Amino acid sequence: MSTSASNALGRRERNKQLKLERITAAAAELFAEHGIDDVTTQQIAERADVGTGTLFLYAKTKGELLLLVQNAHYAVALEKGIAAAEATPDARAAIVTLLRPIVECNRVQVENGRTYLREMVFAEPSDGHHAEALRIVGETEDAVASILRRDPKSSEERAAALARIVSAVMFLTLTASTNVDLTVDELVDDIDRQIVALLGG
Repeated sequence: MSTSASNALGRRERNKQLKLERITAAAAELFAEHGIDDVTTQQIAERADVGTGTLFLYAKTKGELLLLVQNAHYAVALEKGIAAAEATPDARAAIVTLLRPIVECNRVQVENGRTYLREMVFAEPSDGHHAEALRIVGETEDAVASILRRDPKSSEERAAALARIVSAVMFLTLTASTNVDLTVDELVDDIDRQIVALLGG
């Protein structure tokens, strides 16, 4: 490949990345200001200064745009939770410490958080943003399993199975319509009570 062709390819990739960043920033701002239900793809395209056709090259639906936006937030929340959990010796407390930043992230805009979790479950599996969301879920479960394996009596299989249950507990607690008005502390306390019932003690 010639130098000019290589430079053109590099320029094209940089332009694509810049457009993606503008689209992600525009979607994040509008979703935070109005909630996903009250934002149109046209508004996102206008704020990002791209055509709607270009927007749909990066995400075909508002749900995919929400996945794109929230995945980045959730990845940061998970990193924060993992770091805090490492400094927490008690296993149950460490799991709750791990999950708290994720709960906080989910509740920045309640309907966006609930919609994100629904999209995570029901979105088209071939979509890259959906795959990234599931990867984050897998990392969360791995982190919970790692905490549970601190107990030498806990087998790999048991730790992995319990981690999936903890993940389901958090998911259902955050998506339940009856919990829409609960605070972060109330949600974390509810999740904690369920983890106590699951693990005992």
